Amino acid sequence: MKTRSYLRIAALLACAAASVAAAPAKKPAQLPAGKVNWVAQVATTANGSHRYGNPDAPVKLVEYVSYTCPHCAHFHKESDAVLRATVVPKGQVSVTVTNFLRNPIDLTVAMLTNCGDPKRFFVRHSAFFGTQDTWLAKAEGFSKDQQARWYQGEMPIRMRAIANDFGFYEKMESWGISRPQVDACFADKAKLDTLRGQQAEVEKFGFQGTPSFTLNGEVLPANDWASVSKALTAKIAETRAGNI
Repeated sequence: MKTRSYLRIAALLACAAASVAAAPAKKPAQLPAGKVNWVAQVATTANGSHRYGNPDAPVKLVEYVSYTCPHCAHFHKESDAVLRATVVPKGQVSVTVTNFLRNPIDLTVAMLTNCGDPKRFFVRHSAFFGTQDTWLAKAEGFSKDQQARWYQGEMPIRMRAIANDFGFYEKMESWGISRPQVDACFADKAKLDTLRGQQAEVEKFGFQGTPSFTLNGEVLPANDWASVSKALTAKIAETRAGNI
């Protein structure tokens, strides 16, 4: 689960919208009066991370993830739907995603998930993890000369090369974000500095691999959904101790 588990990937990186018209559209389910849809509460935190859920939730989970980490993608696929259907809607847990940058591809995807409406961050975040096995596999077919472009020159130029090679421009266009808009995001030095600044937090906690987690500000000795789920259940029970 730690960094050395990704030696193979690291080596590669280094060298029906048309539905039946007659059927009337169903109205979305209405929440009871006064009830907050915590799942839809998305915010950008002080360090540029992204959170969904009750900002005052008694249990706060922070995920430190790398977009080129297969274990991170697996964790997301196992955990996301469960969290959104259970403890987050109740306001018991908030979930924050912070970037753990391991290579230029991580940085490029992080810049892309941050490109566009911040409220749509988790849509892009989930899409990149959900299709990781498809786009990351392309790395095996890239020549050394192609890969060299990812590590040389100014960062916006490097990110454009990566986005072009992996087909990320087309992916962004599917969300209505054009190539010129993507290039403008790559040139956003403030956002680049924000993402780099998040690495200070990674270093502060001493994380060595991905995914890594904190629970209410404390390092969680877990790197899979089974362990994180167990820790969340225990922490929720702890916060409710003494309540009827």
